[in-house]
Amino acid sequence: MPILTSSPWRLRRPEDGACAQRVSTGGADAPDAATPAPQGPEYSRAREARRELLERITDFVLEHDFAVTSGNLGAICSALSGANAQLAEAFAAREISGEPIDQRWLDQLVRLDPATNERMSELERLMDQMEYSLIRFAQTTRSAHAETSDHRGAIDAEIAAMAEPREGASALAEVGRVIGLSRAMLEHVGQIENAMERSRAETEALRENLAMARMEADIDHLTRLPNRRAFERRLTSDNARARAKGEALCVAFCDVDHFKLVNDRHGHDAGDRILCMIGAMLNTVGSDDCFVARHGGEEFVLLFYGLDKNAAALRLDGVRAAIAAKQLMNRETGKPFGKVTFSGGVADVTEEADPRSALARADAALYEAKQAGRNRIVTR
Repeated sequence: MPILTSSPWRLRRPEDGACAQRVSTGGADAPDAATPAPQGPEYSRAREARRELLERITDFVLEHDFAVTSGNLGAICSALSGANAQLAEAFAAREISGEPIDQRWLDQLVRLDPATNERMSELERLMDQMEYSLIRFAQTTRSAHAETSDHRGAIDAEIAAMAEPREGASALAEVGRVIGLSRAMLEHVGQIENAMERSRAETEALRENLAMARMEADIDHLTRLPNRRAFERRLTSDNARARAKGEALCVAFCDVDHFKLVNDRHGHDAGDRILCMIGAMLNTVGSDDCFVARHGGEEFVLLFYGLDKNAAALRLDGVRAAIAAKQLMNRETGKPFGKVTFSGGVADVTEEADPRSALARADAALYEAKQAGRNRIVTR
């Protein structure tokens, strides 16, 4: 792996200090007052390595004007520390080539990173297991509740029969004793039923909360469109369905042109409103055969089911033209935004066995559209 000694953010090997190490700043991670702080040259070197890593991450974020998000910081930290060798090599190669290191490039790098995709798949698997366990528990509770109700009915009938008057005081006393025991058992059964009913209600509520949490985890909170996580799952399912049925499937990446200028001139709140407007316009083509999501930053992604790349590009170009024709005004300041446009790249998902190759081709087409002057759609 190349080591860039000339760069202020020289890449480091994992042993130089990994992202996972904690930096103690007080609070829960601070040493206990009664516990002596670690001392010695080895601790000092590790502490200095962490400080250097944080400084290089900060310099890198500011130099390339990255937003301070958990996704960006995680990827940058993994690369600069050397914790992820593939990301580190990609960062080094990008700097050597002199190509721009920007949000679009970082988003592409992260979405094609096998470790990221593996973590997302593992999260999906664990959530599915949890939901399945809750469903099974709810079914078991309902079954036990039904059996208990049947048993209670049988005991009620038996008690009613035993309560009929009989000859002889001793017999009546015996019956009274049995009835008393049965009533005590019934009371206990009733308590069990109540507890099971509460457990069933709590389980149902937990399952509903889990479903709501999963839905919220799939939504971009700014535009209210599906997010990258939802897109990844939809890509997998649509790709499998398209291949099984021999139908077309295309993916498109869209990136707002000169979006940094919008933020610089009008502020981030205005930039957010622009993103919401573009997301809403893109969503007008959304339907059962078109899935629209915000992929991150100023980038959106669309899946066109049943359309070849030319038909998909034509539909997307209609939205591009409609947005480019708008005269947008910043309602907070009364100043015009000027012409707001986006560029797009479209690729056929089913051309190759790995759908991720289509993502790379669509991203390359998007880059080609940017290089050709922006405000256009290119197919690959």
